Amino acid sequence: MRYSTEHKSLFESVSKFVAEEINPHVDEWEKEGVFPAHDLFRKMGAKGLLGITKPVEFGGMGLDWSYDLAFCEALGEANCGSIPMAVGVQTNMATPALAKIGSDELRKEFLAPAISGDYVACIGVSEPGAGSDVASIKTTARKDGDDYIINGGKMWITNGTQADFICLLVNTGDGQPHRNKSLVIVPMKSKGVTIARKLDKLGMRSSDTAQIFFDDVRVPQRYRIGEEGMGFTYQMQQFQEERLWGSASTLRTLERAIEEVIDYTRQRIAFGKPLLDNQVIHFRLAELQTEIELLRSLIYRCTEGYINGEDMTRLASMAKLKCGRLCREVTDACLQYYGGMGFMNETLITRLYRDLRLVSIGGGADEVMLGILCKYMGTLPGKK
Repeated sequence: MRYSTEHKSLFESVSKFVAEEINPHVDEWEKEGVFPAHDLFRKMGAKGLLGITKPVEFGGMGLDWSYDLAFCEALGEANCGSIPMAVGVQTNMATPALAKIGSDELRKEFLAPAISGDYVACIGVSEPGAGSDVASIKTTARKDGDDYIINGGKMWITNGTQADFICLLVNTGDGQPHRNKSLVIVPMKSKGVTIARKLDKLGMRSSDTAQIFFDDVRVPQRYRIGEEGMGFTYQMQQFQEERLWGSASTLRTLERAIEEVIDYTRQRIAFGKPLLDNQVIHFRLAELQTEIELLRSLIYRCTEGYINGEDMTRLASMAKLKCGRLCREVTDACLQYYGGMGFMNETLITRLYRDLRLVSIGGGADEVMLGILCKYMGTLPGKK
């Protein structure tokens, strides 16, 4: 897969948007622990950036996922991981199933304003006792006439304190854990929805993350996405986009970390010469740049298969696994070469070190990715 002139134009447009509308405010948003999602998303919506692959009839651009990839890569120009993650939740985590499977009525009510940026979306899967183990969620939705009555709670919900609706994974039956779940859209202003607290995190500081409780929350059954009992399958499909997005959004960020440390070590004199002149440093940076380029190739291959309708669970899991580990490796190495300044919050590398640590946990931990790959390889105990 190669970027066309149109892809490159989109990349440049998004990079300019980041430079003008995001980076000048990042330090302030980081201190406040939240960014103005509605304000920023409306600006992005006005440029068509929140619906690149979404249906044209609901305000999207109807392009294939390679354009989302270019958009995602360009967001890596941001001086934090928080904003790309929050945008990714809006475009590639909370709305893919709604866009592909939701009824026209549901898409008109929730997808269209998410594309325009008038609504902020969040995705509700993880719970205190069910993070990586999605099948073990406890939140329930029982039928009452034409409605669902929802009870339970969700944890680590990105955009949670500002969201207008949540795409909620719930148990709608008592059957097998992979066949008893549904995805339901729940307006966050519904009676019984409580934002318990905004969580205090190691990194991703300017992205709000919430713990949310649902106490007899009533929503119409027409707010269900697709078939009842198919929610686990739909969510696994959404995870493909989430993991591709999560991996692609770090490419430019990691390259920028290397670019920043090159500039710093070229200017920093130690023992009579620039630090960069030490072979151990410039060789190591060359190795890391090579690893980033290999990750990019895997992500591009994944994207091409996804566009062609192939099941990319295996390759997307590989990309997610490699990305998480590479984020830790690159930011740790770069921070080390900053020396004492690498331990100071005034340097970008410290923020990236904290922010990108989440990649090995969120959207499926490294160990979950390894489990998925072992299933494909047939190496799990008792499997042939």
